[in-house]
Amino acid sequence: MRAVLQRVAQAQVHVDGTLIGQTAKGFLILVCAMGGDTDTQAEKLAAKVAKLRVFKDDQGKMNLSVKDIGGSALVVSQFTLAADLRGNRPGFSTAAPPAEGERLYQKFSDALRAEGVPVENGQFGADMAVSLVNDGPVTIWMDTDAL
Repeated sequence: MRAVLQRVAQAQVHVDGTLIGQTAKGFLILVCAMGGDTDTQAEKLAAKVAKLRVFKDDQGKMNLSVKDIGGSALVVSQFTLAADLRGNRPGFSTAAPPAEGERLYQKFSDALRAEGVPVENGQFGADMAVSLVNDGPVTIWMDTDAL
């Protein structure tokens, strides 16, 4: 699985002008299931995200996790993280098929909740408008193949 984590002061996702998910201080997580990904990878990614120390402590050092600060996460599916850029028009054939991608997206969200992080979600497959106030900015790309 692939994910882009953005440390945020706040983030929201709207579908058809309706707010469907939001977070205050915490993470906006864009996530993509790749072909061949498993439940184990979704759980591994969630565990890593929950423990990742990128929030500032009292000395201003990135030493705290999202759980440590009482933060939350807004998780949004984004199959375009699977983009193959060999040509001028990206291909997405390495992304998991839609049904499997949605299942693993939900599995990741559920596993992150099980780690103790409050989670709200976007709508899988929808045309979403995502807004955020990036804190730092701190943006981290993760791939379970590299964890």
